[in-house]
Amino acid sequence: MFALFAGTVACESSAKKSALAARAHAAELAKLAREDAREIREGLPLGGRELEKLLGSSELDPQTAREALTKARDHVQDLRTAKSTFFALVGTDGVVIRNDQDQDRMAQKGLFSAFPALKKAVDKGYVEARGSFSEAAEVRGRPDAQWVAAVPVRAGGTARALFVTGWSWSAYAYRLQTSLRSSTGAARGEREKMPLIYVFVVVDDGAYGARDSPEVNIEAVLKANVFEKAHGNEPFGAELEITGRAFGLGAALVPEFGEKMAIAVLRSET
Repeated sequence: MFALFAGTVACESSAKKSALAARAHAAELAKLAREDAREIREGLPLGGRELEKLLGSSELDPQTAREALTKARDHVQDLRTAKSTFFALVGTDGVVIRNDQDQDRMAQKGLFSAFPALKKAVDKGYVEARGSFSEAAEVRGRPDAQWVAAVPVRAGGTARALFVTGWSWSAYAYRLQTSLRSSTGAARGEREKMPLIYVFVVVDDGAYGARDSPEVNIEAVLKANVFEKAHGNEPFGAELEITGRAFGLGAALVPEFGEKMAIAVLRSET
């Protein structure tokens, strides 16, 4: 009986430790996310102006577009360090001319059906939008969605294209997860074991994680109702049990990406 009691206490202590750490992790990642948003908001308009210089009135064919996209990004520090999974030149009709990736799954596909708000960029300037565009998904076999931003590329004062960038939420969760695992591993003591860590981006009624995120973990994050428990800049922490294992959950709101967006972290001591 003592062994059972000791094991229960150890489990509770482990869960509490994980919850406290996960809460701190979520706050740390929310800070990173705010900087990621700033890079795009300040860098994309500058990149749009670079594209205007590079393209002039030349024909907007795919090869010209890709070369100009690469040069424009290289000319703007915030875009060089941006966490985007793609940069694209898009016609004013919403059809993608070319993105900057070697394999362009977006070419000749329409963006406006997935991100209607992007239409406003043609006349009004910088615009952000959220939606789901299958050609920009970074995981297979489960839902993915994206955050995008756009500015007009003008010639003679008239918009002739849009400069668009963004990332899939699953790819963004993977980036944050990789960063957190790396910093946690570097900070642990010589005899400390590496904890199990998963990061999720929670948007509206969806939770998006990296490819190695178990489905049961995604379900647990959704059931936690993070938008009801996290308030302002104050993250919250909770103790969870998932498939018999003690986890700590931490979550922090990131209003820079719109309403109902949060970073969530699951951590379990090993």
